[in-house]
Amino acid sequence: MAEPMRRALIPIWLATPSRFANMTQPAARGVLAALALLLAVMVAITIAGLSASPDQADTAFYAAIVEGVRHGGNYYAVTAEALRAGGYPLAPFAAFALPTPVVIQAALPDIVAMAILCLLTAAVAFKWYARVQPALKARGARAMVALLLFVSLAPLLRPSFAPLPELGAGLAIALSLGVRRYDRPLDTVALGLAAAVICAVAMLYPIVMLAFALVEQRRREALGWAAVLFVIVIVLAVHAQAVAQVVRPLDARLFDWTGWLGLGAFVSAATSVPALAWMPGWLAAPIIGMALFGWATWRDPLAPRALATIVLTALLIAVFSREDTQHWALLATPLLLTGLVFVPDGLRDLVHAAQDSRRITVTRIIR
Repeated sequence: MAEPMRRALIPIWLATPSRFANMTQPAARGVLAALALLLAVMVAITIAGLSASPDQADTAFYAAIVEGVRHGGNYYAVTAEALRAGGYPLAPFAAFALPTPVVIQAALPDIVAMAILCLLTAAVAFKWYARVQPALKARGARAMVALLLFVSLAPLLRPSFAPLPELGAGLAIALSLGVRRYDRPLDTVALGLAAAVICAVAMLYPIVMLAFALVEQRRREALGWAAVLFVIVIVLAVHAQAVAQVVRPLDARLFDWTGWLGLGAFVSAATSVPALAWMPGWLAAPIIGMALFGWATWRDPLAPRALATIVLTALLIAVFSREDTQHWALLATPLLLTGLVFVPDGLRDLVHAAQDSRRITVTRIIR
């Protein structure tokens, strides 16, 4: 006999029930256990001091390269000298960031570059507010979305962050997701290409989007993302050849790409970039965990794509980042905290499903 369907609770903030509204009791208890474990691990990592601060990112290093190119230097020659001066390895070629953001910023006055950054950040905020608003029915929830977008994006407008390629790439990824429409994939694909050309690490985003397009059998979109990856491979090949021209035999010291800093590196970076830095780590860390849970809650095709991008960024930082590369978190932080708006409905539905409070009603029929 089929198990009767549980009636979904009336949503608190959302216009429609969350993804966990009709989950079975065993599955709901499993998800709750996994969530509790994730939050406990995040708090334990923070208390144990196993995380490092993203403030260790050498923003002055990138600013010096911008200035060198602005004064007529060749990007690869200037970067090679900066790497040697900082004691960084010059091999493999991935030790050199892609020249796109540096060349653009060097061609513009600082005030113009900051104005463009402000406009891009504002576009992400307005686009995502407009995208999430129809999913919410409560006025307080809409105000919360605006607040979450503000505390996520406003701290990114630091002049010291402007030279970081991950900042522009992260905003391009957020905008790409925000403008996504099934009938118009070109805008999303173009912004995804821009993100990957700005920062090679952002290549994970087109990979995520291609995987979803293939699973959902969206052939046109899949072809677009495949073309993006093809272009990126060509760009990286040209980049590698240019790097080879400036590397000397004594520079060929391999970069250690297996930092193994662990989940704590992402937790620290994610809590320090948005406006959570004033909170103690033991409080900010579970907020990041609940934001991830919130993205898993929203029943919308954008939610799993955003969640997958954030999770892959976290894994990338946990396994491959070093103390001076944790600004990779900027690829995920523009949207991370927005997931908190979906938490109340998702958590209530999950607890309700875990309790399984359905009752059997017996009706006597008199003939």
